[in-house]
Amino acid sequence: MRCDLHVHSRHSGLNGDLAFLKSRDCYSAPADVYRVARMRGMDLVTITDHDSIDGCLEFLDGRGDAADFLMGEEVTCRWPDTDLIVHLGVYGLTEAIHREIQPLRRNVHETVAYLATTPSVAVFNHPFHFYRGQVPLRDYVDLLGRTPGVEARNGAMLLAHNDLAERIGRALTGRRAMVGGSDAHALHRIGRTWTETPATTRDEFLADLRRGQARPGGAHGSVGALAGDIYRVVGCYWRALVAGGYPELTPARRLLGLAFSSATLPAQFTPLVVSLLHKRREAAAVCHATDALGISTDPREITDIARELEG
Repeated sequence: MRCDLHVHSRHSGLNGDLAFLKSRDCYSAPADVYRVARMRGMDLVTITDHDSIDGCLEFLDGRGDAADFLMGEEVTCRWPDTDLIVHLGVYGLTEAIHREIQPLRRNVHETVAYLATTPSVAVFNHPFHFYRGQVPLRDYVDLLGRTPGVEARNGAMLLAHNDLAERIGRALTGRRAMVGGSDAHALHRIGRTWTETPATTRDEFLADLRRGQARPGGAHGSVGALAGDIYRVVGCYWRALVAGGYPELTPARRLLGLAFSSATLPAQFTPLVVSLLHKRREAAAVCHATDALGISTDPREITDIARELEG
C-alpha cells in the first residue's frame, strides 16, 4: 500500500510570513486532498495539518470510518529553553490523543514520551529543516533515535537533506520506519512522494510503520517545487480576497490585502527568490551536519561520531 504521509489542507492555520495579511498556510479543501491523492495512486490518504485534526474531521464528517483514510497531524514541538522547533508526523491518533498532545508541545521530549504510550505512530519530520546547532548534535540525534520513524524523503526538501535523514535513521539501533511524504501545501504535489509498505489494510499499514517495514518513494524537493507551492498559495489568497468566505479575512483585512497585493504586483518574482535563499540555507545546514557526522562505511559509527562532537 502507498500513502503520502505529509499533506496539508486549509486547516493548517495562518502563515507566519507577513502575518498582517492573514494568509493561510494552505487553501486545499480536505475533500480535494483526498480526491487528488487517490487519483495519483495512493491506497491510503491522510491529512497532516499543523497542530490540528480539523481537516481530518471535516473529511470524515458523514463518511463514518472510511477504511482508506488515516487520521494524521503534524505536531509542532519546542526543545525546552531554546528556539529549536521539531515537527512530528503522528498517524493513527484519535481526538483524545490530539487533545492530550497540545499542552505537551512546549517540550518535545514529553511529547515523544507520551506518544510512545499510545497506539499512534510518531515520525520525526524533515530533521534538518529547523536545526541550526541550537543543541548539541549528539542530543538531537538521540531524540531522533527515540522516535519510531524518520521522514527520509520529504517532497519539499533537497535530496541531500533526505539522504542525510535516511542515513541517520538507518544507523540508529532498532528498526524504524523510513517514510516519505510530499509536504504539499497545494494540490499539484500531492501523491508525488509517498510511503510504501507490504500492508493490504489500514491497520496493517500502521503495524508496518511500528515494525519499521516501510520505505519512501517518489520525488525529492527543489527550488522550483517550493516556489510552485508558494505561488499557488498566493494565488489562492488572491481568490480569497475577492470571493471572501474566510472568517479571518474581515472586510478591512480584505481591503488591506488587496491594496498590498496590488502595490507589490511588480515584485511577484519574490517567491522564487525566497525559495532560492531558503534552499541555500537548507543546503548549508545539511553540509554542516554531514561534515560533523563524517562519512562512514559503517553506519553504526554515525551515532558514535555524534556523541564525540562535543568532546
